Amino acid sequence: MEVQGKFETLKTNLHCYERVLVAFSGGVDSSFVLWAAAQVLPKKNVFAVTAVSPSLAPEELGEAKELAQSFGIAKNHWLIETNELEIEGYRANQSSRCFFCKDELYSKLTKLAELHSIVHVLDGFNASDVGDFRPGRKAGEKWRIKSPLLEAGLTKPEIREIARAHNLSFWDKPQMACLSSRIPYGQEVTVEKLSQVAQAEKLLHQFGFRQVRVRHHEKIARIEVEPEEWSRFSDFDLRAQVQQKLRELGFLYVTLDLVGYRTGSLNEALRKGGGNGG
Repeated sequence: MEVQGKFETLKTNLHCYERVLVAFSGGVDSSFVLWAAAQVLPKKNVFAVTAVSPSLAPEELGEAKELAQSFGIAKNHWLIETNELEIEGYRANQSSRCFFCKDELYSKLTKLAELHSIVHVLDGFNASDVGDFRPGRKAGEKWRIKSPLLEAGLTKPEIREIARAHNLSFWDKPQMACLSSRIPYGQEVTVEKLSQVAQAEKLLHQFGFRQVRVRHHEKIARIEVEPEEWSRFSDFDLRAQVQQKLRELGFLYVTLDLVGYRTGSLNEALRKGGGNGG
């Protein structure tokens, strides 16, 4: 089915839902779901919830608020605190970490939906996510979360294509993931580590890097950027500033990953049968 046909299927399905609550992180996928729902349904029937915790970068929260405002549903945009760091299975940071996070989130969203007589809770899971290692998906199935993008067969590139065609500001927003994904499996997730990662990535964004990951290997910061941006590190002053700032955050060594940015790089150890690690 062509892209426009998939988009029409999405709108038809959303119209049938009548009243929805979107798990809204501010990333491309959940933003697209929320925007589409606000286009199809009366805005009074569209609700968004953003989970606030140390694993969410502060600037992402700000962008989520701005998007909800632009979609005309600021009054229906709720912020809730999630406490995944209090869950031992999450802090232990095994390969199932995302299940505990999503289980905590969806349990709260389901209760909130019931309180406000909202039948359907939606997420941003899409056709490009199928086959990837996503333990959080099991939590979605447990809580019967709807995935309208997957139901319509929309892939990530197609979502960006439609968003661009409609002049949506987030169409080319870099991939995002919770900050805990920067910590290798088996290494405990702590507020301190999440703060170090958030500050390090914010610094690199301020230097003009768009797609950035700072992987936290205890005293080592492993920087991932797009290969076309590697050459910027040939600038001695830039290197010196990055090294100094990251050492001030508590890292002893600062390295540049020669493979470059890629989603789920810490899952590579799992695919190679290496168990925990990054």
